[in-house]
Amino acid sequence: MFTSRIALTGVAALAFLTACGSGRSGAGHDMSAMSSTAPSAAPSTPASSAAVFNDADVMFAQMMIPHHRQAVEMADLAETRAADKEIKELAAKIKGAQDPEIQTMEGWLKEWGKPMPTGGMDHSMPGIMSEEDMKKLEAAKGAAFDRMFAELMIAHHNGAIEMARTELEQGSDPRAKALAKAIESAQQAEVAQMRKLLERL
Repeated sequence: MFTSRIALTGVAALAFLTACGSGRSGAGHDMSAMSSTAPSAAPSTPASSAAVFNDADVMFAQMMIPHHRQAVEMADLAETRAADKEIKELAAKIKGAQDPEIQTMEGWLKEWGKPMPTGGMDHSMPGIMSEEDMKKLEAAKGAAFDRMFAELMIAHHNGAIEMARTELEQGSDPRAKALAKAIESAQQAEVAQMRKLLERL
């Protein structure tokens, strides 16, 4: 009877670990679907996924998380300060895309056993806004906000595109590379949209 109980406990533990592992790999699989170049591999365990990431993947996540957070903060300001309808819609689109990407990258860092980005904003990061720029944006309203938002977000997006291209060149994890490709594509399109917006603002 004692042996049977041990066997049953072992089976239950194995089932629990298998379920947890498939849950994390499922999130990665959803992200890989964002790019046509991403592999459609079968779900993997944390151990097997940990074997494919490298330092460039870690750096990409650790830098892109705070970079995205600032974009979301800028987008939040547009809700109450923007006058142009297209600016408001674009800001909502940026927030809607980047919030889930932040959560995805945080999940990867946990899976890889790497630290989350902490502390203040690293202003040497490509495209990151200075505290002075952010304060000016917070103080602006109406048409002045609209123009400033577009100008600052273009620079911000260009920084993210640069970081994404570095990941595509140097990264190893297929999910991280797929996200980098999606960021590059989406933000290039948004930069083009904002440049056209500036022509009429």
